[in-house]
Amino acid sequence: MPSAAHAAPRGLSRTAVLALLGRSGPLSRVEIARQLDLSPATVTQITKRLLAEGLIAETDSVPSEGGRPAIRLSIVADAGRALGVKVAPDHVTVVHVTLDGSVTRSVTYDFDALDDQAADQLVALLAPEAAQPPGSAPLMGVGVGMPGRVDSDGIVDSPVLGWRALPLGRTLSRALGLPVLVDNDVNTVGAAQLLYGHGRGRDDFLVLTLGYGIGLAVVDGGSVRRGATGAAGEIGHVPVTENGRRCRCGNRGCLEAYLGFDGLVRTATEHGLLEAGDTPHALAALAEAGESAALEVLRGAGRLLGRTLAGVANVLDPGAVVVTGEGVALWPYLRDGFEPALRGHLFRPAHGLDVVTDDWDDQAWARGAAAVVLSAPFHAADHGVGPADAVRARMGRAVEGGAR
Repeated sequence: MPSAAHAAPRGLSRTAVLALLGRSGPLSRVEIARQLDLSPATVTQITKRLLAEGLIAETDSVPSEGGRPAIRLSIVADAGRALGVKVAPDHVTVVHVTLDGSVTRSVTYDFDALDDQAADQLVALLAPEAAQPPGSAPLMGVGVGMPGRVDSDGIVDSPVLGWRALPLGRTLSRALGLPVLVDNDVNTVGAAQLLYGHGRGRDDFLVLTLGYGIGLAVVDGGSVRRGATGAAGEIGHVPVTENGRRCRCGNRGCLEAYLGFDGLVRTATEHGLLEAGDTPHALAALAEAGESAALEVLRGAGRLLGRTLAGVANVLDPGAVVVTGEGVALWPYLRDGFEPALRGHLFRPAHGLDVVTDDWDDQAWARGAAAVVLSAPFHAADHGVGPADAVRARMGRAVEGGAR
């Protein structure tokens, strides 16, 4: 696998240049290459395209060592923005994100995913957010992240939300009059980590999300891998025991049936620690109080996760694993079982695999969905030519001053 410095320019690498300029201010091409661990030739290619599209501009110059002054580049602040949407069973979080990754507005709405008119609910919530306020940067599109499988046409299958073959991308795009890119929410977290988080400077890493579901984003060669049907990274549905518990996906013995929040509560209930209707927070409270049986339940779940992730890591050879999601609060107790199980099953060259944790909230998940939109014009293969072309066209009109 090539290193980041020699990797072919990818959509997220281009978006990373925008994000870096937005955070750091004007930088020379040499500084961009150094901070993003990209080759000078790659940076030259990326910035040439961004300059032509009016997304960045040359500003001033600074002295260089023994050569002509280096020209600095800066982002064009009003070149575009995106909406990022995180869909959960009972709420929706929406953020407005500029090209540099800055969140200018964040709001959370109540939502009922099990309602027969859930798609219409979502349209009603998003329509006011998609309006173009006077003087605001042009809106390039909407990114939507949600649990479940999403194919390249934006058709969603989500057991968590109770959605089956829902053509959400087409429905939202027609109603809002905007390009809409729908993706698995864990993939959007992977995109955000690559641009703004622990994945910066890495080409190959995994993002493991813990919560009611167990998800995995696979970043391979600088891009989020989605697979042939959009289901890459479904580690929660890896079978870990034969004829085990029934999972909500319909199969038996899935990792999620034991490590997801509902699975952890069930295990704790079977051990007499919790009662029906209790939450994982009750289990965490017992562990924090030093209840030995609760600690063992979580250690056992950690061991199961460690063995499973070791198998994935042995196949994919990632440079790091980022653990995040609402379940990261349980990590101190899961880690006691996870670490020895992971290290004990890793292929020897990977024994030093870096595992880091990251606090995450709905705003950050939604920000990742917006990042998918902002990178789409440069990486059409991820989401189908149609949506990417539509975002690219709006970017072009924005540069000319014509986008709504």
